[in-house]
Amino acid sequence: MLYRTDKHGNKLSQLGYGCMRFTTKGGKIDIDKAEKEIMAAYNAGVNYYDTAYVYSGSEDALGQIVERNGIRKNINIATKLPQYMISNANALDRYFNEELNRLRTDYVDYYLMHHMTDYVQWEKLKNLGIEEWIANKKKEGKIRNIGFSYHGNTEMFIKILEAYDWDFCQVQYNYLDENTQAGREGVERAEQLGIPVVIMEPLRGGKLVNLLPEKAKKLIADDGRYTPAELRFKWLFNQTGITVVLSGMNSLEMVEENCRNASVSEPGCLDESDFRLIEQVIEEIKSKEKVGCTGCRYCMPCVKGIDIPGIFRAYNTMYSENKHNGRFQYAQTVALRKDAAFATACIKCGKCEQHCPQGIKIREKLVEADKALRPLPYKIGINVARKFLLRKA
Repeated sequence: MLYRTDKHGNKLSQLGYGCMRFTTKGGKIDIDKAEKEIMAAYNAGVNYYDTAYVYSGSEDALGQIVERNGIRKNINIATKLPQYMISNANALDRYFNEELNRLRTDYVDYYLMHHMTDYVQWEKLKNLGIEEWIANKKKEGKIRNIGFSYHGNTEMFIKILEAYDWDFCQVQYNYLDENTQAGREGVERAEQLGIPVVIMEPLRGGKLVNLLPEKAKKLIADDGRYTPAELRFKWLFNQTGITVVLSGMNSLEMVEENCRNASVSEPGCLDESDFRLIEQVIEEIKSKEKVGCTGCRYCMPCVKGIDIPGIFRAYNTMYSENKHNGRFQYAQTVALRKDAAFATACIKCGKCEQHCPQGIKIREKLVEADKALRPLPYKIGINVARKFLLRKA
C-alpha cells in the first residue's frame, strides 16, 4: 500500500474504505461479510475508514468490527455531522456523542460537516457556535481533524474552503466530474492551500465500471492494460492534490484489486496513451447517459416510497447496456417488490431535488424514466407478475 500525508504529516493509505455500501442481508448489514472485507483491506494496509451518521447501520457495523478485532489504534475513522439536521447548539453534542457510541470509540480521527452545498450552511453553523465547539472537541482530543464533505458548484466550494482553517475536505471527483461539482479547479485550489483532499464517488456509484457502455468496455479490453476500475483509480492517483480515494468495497475481489492498484499507482503513473483512452471512454459514456445519478441516495426516503435511484439506475442500464436488461433490472429491483411505488406516485413535492448532489431535475426525469421503463405491454406484465408474487407471499 502506498501512503500520502495529511496536513499534519500523518500517513494515510491512498486507498480508503467507504462504508456506505456494505452488503445487506434481510434488511440489515451483513456484518460477518463486511468484517471479512474490512479486515482484508486492513491487512493490505488500508488505514482510513469513512462512514456517516445517516448511512443506515454503517457506524454501528464499523464500530463492532473494529472492536472485535482490536484495531482501533491502528486505523483512522472518518465520520460526519449531519449539519442539515442541526437546529440548535445542543444538537451538536447530541449527534456527536451518539456517533461515538455507535463507533465504540472516544474520539474521531477525521470529522466532517456532511453534505455542504452552500456557504449559508457554514454561516448557520457559525451562528450556532460551531467554531468554538470544534476548538473544544479538538482540545479534549475527541476530534483530531476537522473537514467538510461537499456537493455543489466550484465557486461555492472554494468560498467554503477559504472560510476556515480546515484540516481536510472531501469531494466527489472522477474523470466524468472533472469540470462539475468542486472539479479540478477546486481540487487544485485545496492543494494550493495545503488542504488534503479525500475523494468520494470515484466510480460514480459504479457507473464507471458496471454501467459502462459496451463500446467503452471494449475500448478498455482491447487496450489490455487495465480493468475499468484500475483505470479510474489511476486517473486519481496520478494527481498530487489527492490524499485518499474512497471505494465502497463490498466483495473480497474488489478489495484485492483496489489494494493491488493502490500499491503501484502514484503521480506520474499515466502517460499520453492512457489519457487518450480515458477521453474515448468518456465520449462513449456521455453518448449513452440519460440521468447523471450516482446512487448516493441522498434523495431518499421519498415521501411516497418511490425508489428514485433504483429507477434511474435501470433507466441508464437501458441505454448503457440494452433495453431488455434495463427493464429486467427494473422489474427485479423496483417493480416486483411488495412495497413497490411507481414513479406515477410522485406528488411533485420537490424534496428530493433539494438534496440531490447532482442537481438532477428528479421530478421531470422520473416521468421520462417511467415512460421508457413501463410502456403498456410492460405495465400489464408487471401488474400480472406482482399480483401472482404477492398472492404467493
